[in-house]
Amino acid sequence: MEKNAFHLHLISDATGETLNSVAKATCVQFDNIEPIEHSYALVRSRRQLDRVLRKVEQDPGIVMFTLMSRELRELLEEKCRELGVPCVPVLDPVLNVFRTYLKTELTHRVSGQHELDAAYFNRIEALNFTMAHDDGQLPTDVNTADVILVGVSRTSKTPTCIYLANRGIKAANIPFVPNIPFPDDLIKAKKPLVVGLTASPDHLIQIRRNRLRALKHRSQTDYVDLDKVRAETQEARRLFMKHGWPIIDVSRRSIEETAAAIMNLLSAREQTADRPELIQRSGE
Repeated sequence: MEKNAFHLHLISDATGETLNSVAKATCVQFDNIEPIEHSYALVRSRRQLDRVLRKVEQDPGIVMFTLMSRELRELLEEKCRELGVPCVPVLDPVLNVFRTYLKTELTHRVSGQHELDAAYFNRIEALNFTMAHDDGQLPTDVNTADVILVGVSRTSKTPTCIYLANRGIKAANIPFVPNIPFPDDLIKAKKPLVVGLTASPDHLIQIRRNRLRALKHRSQTDYVDLDKVRAETQEARRLFMKHGWPIIDVSRRSIEETAAAIMNLLSAREQTADRPELIQRSGE
């Protein structure tokens, strides 16, 4: 069936991450549509907005925006009314709820979520840590990590760690290699949450074949042999269970979903630490 294409204009005075996430989450709820996205970030002046408005007039479509400036908002909304196109202030419903509940007025601060505060530098530190501890690097200090991901090849360990680092979580990853024992420092680590990542053999073989094809390697190898891969995943799962590590099957999960599951495990672990009585219950 032919998809219904339409123009989607995303206008932000910051990086546009919020708009992109909302637009993506919305579009996937409709079948047979194809948004032609036009993203405009850091729109903070009348001249910048004028260029955006000319593009909206040239390619009319749905307009979504996050602008804190009253002047720019009014100009944008007036132009959209003239063009007869929908104009959605994405953050307004949430901001209005906060303003009413907290009984306080908005600051209209532009890009306040990207200030160089302590949380920002914590994310930078976490990212540096993650890059230095990728794929088993520097295993002697893995006990300083918040999370250690252990998994067979091509279970998205590295991108998941990077995603976690962007949330301020120090994440390391160590590959599982058949018949090679885990580093002693990993087994002895007490502070980090260790999570085992696995996937179905069919899923792994498909990804691994694509990887070999990209590297122009021969495809006939134990790396993509069904029996070998099945034995590999079974051995990995057995060892994860032996050490009591939670296991996440990433076969049908996006990186974001895997990271969310890991953050849920971290949160549950912290709650258990705060409430010792839960430890006894969990072992009953």
